[in-house]
Amino acid sequence: MKKLFGTDGVRGVANVYPMTTEMAMQIGRAAAYLFKDGNRRHRIVIGKDTRLSGYMLENALVAGICSMGVDVLVVGPLPTPGIANITSSMRADAGVVISASHNPFQDNGIKFFSRDGFKLPDEMELKIEDLIFSGKIDSLRPVATEVGKAYRIDDAVGRYVVFLKNSFPKDLDLAGMKIVLDCANGAAYKVAPAVLEELGAEVIPYGVKPNGTNINAGCGSLYPQVISEAVKEHRADLGIALDGDADRVIFVDEFGNEVDGDHIMAICATQMLKQKKLRKNTLVATVMSNMGLDIAVKRAGGKVVKTAVGDRYVVEEMIKGGYNLGGEQSGHMIFLDHNTTGDGVLSALQVLATMRRADKSLSELAEVMIPLPQVLVNVRVKEKKDITTIPEVALLIGDIEKKLGDEGRILIRYSGTEPLLRIMLEGQDKYQITGWAKEIADLVEKKIGGK
Repeated sequence: MKKLFGTDGVRGVANVYPMTTEMAMQIGRAAAYLFKDGNRRHRIVIGKDTRLSGYMLENALVAGICSMGVDVLVVGPLPTPGIANITSSMRADAGVVISASHNPFQDNGIKFFSRDGFKLPDEMELKIEDLIFSGKIDSLRPVATEVGKAYRIDDAVGRYVVFLKNSFPKDLDLAGMKIVLDCANGAAYKVAPAVLEELGAEVIPYGVKPNGTNINAGCGSLYPQVISEAVKEHRADLGIALDGDADRVIFVDEFGNEVDGDHIMAICATQMLKQKKLRKNTLVATVMSNMGLDIAVKRAGGKVVKTAVGDRYVVEEMIKGGYNLGGEQSGHMIFLDHNTTGDGVLSALQVLATMRRADKSLSELAEVMIPLPQVLVNVRVKEKKDITTIPEVALLIGDIEKKLGDEGRILIRYSGTEPLLRIMLEGQDKYQITGWAKEIADLVEKKIGGK
């Protein structure tokens, strides 16, 4: 059982355990020890988003890593996928991202990439925790010339911009396109506008003035209504909204309608099927993706493989199965032919390339998928008890599943970070599944609900 790491690194309120400078230094020391594999000089890349607490945690991590005799390459604010890219391209031993993604500014987090740019498996995170809590490395203190150094990489943004532009087809450009872009006052505030403008687009920027406290504040992928209104106001071709660390993206079409991750996966998967570029004709999604996605991909001659919620599980399945496209409804998209993790800007470029190649608007492309009505209800619980062991709840769920048959489904899971039970229903009749979801929620509340 993990003590620090959750589904996406260590996360919490900055300056409150476990997101303290003391713990950050310990995490840095443990990671540095773990990634050393010989007598050569070792290097770890550190990047962050635009949160105020990033300075504090960055310095603590640098101190911890250097104290174990490992050098640090500090890149400053850069999207999470940019850190993965810089880590692998510079042949560093690991990468560290200081970010709490889409969470409010008072939160922060620490997550790692291995030298090949992939997120660490559970076993590695458990080893880091063991080194911290066992005290095995407390007495290890390199001295003199063996102490690590810290270097600032000033051209990291430029390197990443070039990488992103190279992922866009050489025979295409974005000349004549008007794009509303919301960077959530986060890590992509420099990168994303530069990439789109250099490819020829007219960019109307939002969320590009971070001040340390306004990241994700009423902007970005959590608030697509911002770009929806802006697209209509400016008569733009589409809107693109990133989250704070720019590893996810949400779109709106030319009419201001939201186009979520499921629709984007459907657009990209069907296009790649036509071009015979979708490996094994398979898309990887999570159990939260709408059944409409399965139907769209199947109609185009492909199939969808489902994983647990979390982009790391999507990537693990892609690597295991040899697939090259995966993602989540929330907007995490992984194009393994280009990058090793979810990349909001890169994903946007792939969608823009599809629009250019097909000479169609985003609304036209989105018609490839018709979503089934979906209802999600959260219930706060006092204990995360196995629902199948509560007879009345299990009986009710079984009865509703029989009524849904092949035309819908029920998905019930606990949140990985909060004491919440998430109840999701899909079916042909939204009114009907809303009633069923409430019926299950009320019974769960009665049995194990709590503040």
